[in-house]
Amino acid sequence: MNNLQCTMDSYWDFELQAPALFRKEGAAAAAGVFPFIVNCSRRQCMNFFESAVFYQIYPIGMLGAERDNDFSSPPVSRIGQLGRWIGHLNRIGANAVYLCPVFESSHHGYDTGDFCRVDRRLGTNQDLADFVAECHDNGIRVVLDGVFNHVGRDFWAFRDVIENREKSRYTGWFHINFSGNSGYNDGFWYEGWEGHFELVKLNLYNPEVKSHIFDAVGMWIDDLGIDGLRLDVAYCLNHDFLRELCSFCRGRKPGFWLVGEALHGDYRNLMDGALLDSVTNYECYKGLYSSFNSANMFEIAYSLNRQFGAADWTLYKGRHLFNFADNHDVTRIATILKEEKHLPLIYGLLFTMPGIPCIYYGSEWGVQGDKKDSDYALRPHIETPVYNELTEFIARLAQIHKDNICLTSGDYKELHLTNSQFIFERSAGGERMIIAINIDSAEYAAHFNANAGCGVDLVTGSKVDFGGGLRLPPCSIMIIGVERKM
Repeated sequence: MNNLQCTMDSYWDFELQAPALFRKEGAAAAAGVFPFIVNCSRRQCMNFFESAVFYQIYPIGMLGAERDNDFSSPPVSRIGQLGRWIGHLNRIGANAVYLCPVFESSHHGYDTGDFCRVDRRLGTNQDLADFVAECHDNGIRVVLDGVFNHVGRDFWAFRDVIENREKSRYTGWFHINFSGNSGYNDGFWYEGWEGHFELVKLNLYNPEVKSHIFDAVGMWIDDLGIDGLRLDVAYCLNHDFLRELCSFCRGRKPGFWLVGEALHGDYRNLMDGALLDSVTNYECYKGLYSSFNSANMFEIAYSLNRQFGAADWTLYKGRHLFNFADNHDVTRIATILKEEKHLPLIYGLLFTMPGIPCIYYGSEWGVQGDKKDSDYALRPHIETPVYNELTEFIARLAQIHKDNICLTSGDYKELHLTNSQFIFERSAGGERMIIAINIDSAEYAAHFNANAGCGVDLVTGSKVDFGGGLRLPPCSIMIIGVERKM
């Protein structure tokens, strides 16, 4: 078997650059026990976000802001506290942060009162600009929530309609019928988001509305320095508006990244060439925890094959969907999983399946939170990060993900599947990785064609010999860099 040669600027040297756990057998590797070095060249992406690891923060909750906005108190500079978390992001390997709503709102952030002013419960526009600049100084990109389908009842233009009715110049900004009435007894009917009348639907066909939104987004880009937007309920936005918004943003800042919230259906409807770069992968979110809880790895495997498999008909080959194990709208993964021992494994799968992984604040050390207890239970006040085995394991996964073109952009191929075992391959640029997951409490011997004699498990640094089958320890994940055939 031939040794593989590499240079330090294009390959990842286990002994010098890997975290401590990876170096357990570094001396043996240097002595030649491992007859090759895994190519882990860092991809020079056309789009930074294709190889990003995201960290999601819900600022109103995380920073302990009041639940209700009185619209009169002076700003409280809570956003400044986020700067203390930058070191944590660096430690766990996150190089992009997604902030849930930060602009003036009545309660939870998705009921906007003013697109142009940071919520007084969080601070000032300058506070946010300073945080974005500090992130950039640390190699971290910043994406904000763009809530454009609807606003809150305290939105300044809707308040004008309430006060002036038909005489308001802003009646055309909303979908209003003055012959009806609302649940708030306004004396007129208006359309709310999916029946929630505290969220007033904007008329995104109105040129003045679009101009107002684009002016605000332009300010977010120019003055605050943001790098992208996550579009709330993107599945509700008409495609004409989406095209104009995407064109505006990309023209304002080349490389600007746009991801949309999508739940069901064919995500390609939101990702054609003139629309979004990515969408939230709720299909695989459900498949992740459900597969583990029901000991049915066929579910997540079916979704990954449908989305990214080798067949020509698969849906999203070449796309980078936004993947997550939990977020601000769903039960925390540490709560919904039936077996705590599966928590590292689900993150292992999150970081090795096709797509862009995102960690929700606190979940990296196992914070609990149940949706049935209210949304507030999902968005707790947390002052400082916690470090435990899970946190450190996720940090290793993030490093492996970012340093391997196979994981950031590689093809996907299923190799072996049972109810409790799942083995697949990622490949790109002549490199291959085999990911093997065993959710069972017993060891498992997997027999499949690895198309290789041996490899290195990047989780442990140990040599892997495929001869005679791959032995998977109980409740384990192996991320195996496979020897290249010369």
